[in-house]
Amino acid sequence: MLDKTIMMDAIKKYEPEMVKFARDLVAIPGYSGSEGKVARRIADEMKKARFDSVKIDRMGNVLGFLGNGPKKIMFDAHIDTVGVGDPKAWKWDPFKGRLEKGVIYGRGATDQKLSMVSIVYAARLIKEMRLEGGYTFIACGSCMEEDCDGLPLLHVIKSERIKPDYVVLTEPTDLQVYRGHRGRMEIKVVTKGRSCHASAPERGDNAVVKMAPVIEEITALNKKLRDDKFLGKGTVAVTCIECKTPSYNAVPDECTVYLDRRLTKGETLETSLREVRALPSVKTSGAKVEVLQYNAAAWTGLKVGQEKYFPTWTLPENHELVKAALRAAQLVHGRPQRAGKWVFSTNGVASAGRLGIPTIGFGPSDEIYAHTVNEQMKVGDLLKAAVFYAALPEYLIVEKSL
Repeated sequence: MLDKTIMMDAIKKYEPEMVKFARDLVAIPGYSGSEGKVARRIADEMKKARFDSVKIDRMGNVLGFLGNGPKKIMFDAHIDTVGVGDPKAWKWDPFKGRLEKGVIYGRGATDQKLSMVSIVYAARLIKEMRLEGGYTFIACGSCMEEDCDGLPLLHVIKSERIKPDYVVLTEPTDLQVYRGHRGRMEIKVVTKGRSCHASAPERGDNAVVKMAPVIEEITALNKKLRDDKFLGKGTVAVTCIECKTPSYNAVPDECTVYLDRRLTKGETLETSLREVRALPSVKTSGAKVEVLQYNAAAWTGLKVGQEKYFPTWTLPENHELVKAALRAAQLVHGRPQRAGKWVFSTNGVASAGRLGIPTIGFGPSDEIYAHTVNEQMKVGDLLKAAVFYAALPEYLIVEKSL
């Protein structure tokens, strides 16, 4: 029987080391595709925590392994961040790892380099309390998630052939258990026209003008999209518009809009493309509708890519992983818990959405701070999350045996 007081007392002994590790991670910039120094710093801490083995894979994801039990549980934290935007908008240096009154501030504090601190020190707690046995604990610091969520886990699982039986995502949940989120996809719509001198627009065919009713009908489509009691409603938004024109005094001959399509239960790539292609304005204008493709190079030089479709996923409330996670969360909070969902997208689009691996989420900090100039992490959250990650495998083994 796990005891919260004993586990919290044990993890608090590591608080100074955890804080130093956390501040070090914030201080190292690690945008998508340039996470090398972050990965190496994490690998050093994993070795210090006495993982059985540590490796950096061909894409640059850092992986630590503890134990050799038959059930493999992967704890994933993406280690890349978005940019800082306007540096003058920050009250402090986003790469200093400012510590004030038990809170660490800076880019990546919430989303989500610092979850790796809790994962690594959960492994130290497991070692100290002799909780190994029956499972393999896999810590994964994944790259390029901000650019293309799911891509790093697809690489780890399919290309590196490290396939877990369960995945725990450590994106911010305010220390709550999450069991799914809407999917998403990025769509491009292109209208073609014929350029001419703008002094006589009637001689041409304005591609921007042809796009105007398309934008209106796409926006109106929101009223017709599916809804789900748990996940919420599907949505579509025009997020960018651009055109090609010989000059500012010429009629443009091509116009492109980009769509962010959020997918609820029952909505797929195929159904979403059909909805847009069926719009009267799209048919009349002869617009081309397609899914965007992501192609890039990892910090290791490996070329990676996939279509920008990220499937919806949920895990049933009665699944053994959800029940074990709720028990571990109750241990942390001292009261019964209920499972929720993310508003945004995570690497779960790969582990659960594409590959069908049971996946849940539990992370320190609150998602409201993600991508903001007030990004932060409570040190207390790091300690509690570490206890959760150390306790979950024990509860999962019990649930599996019932």
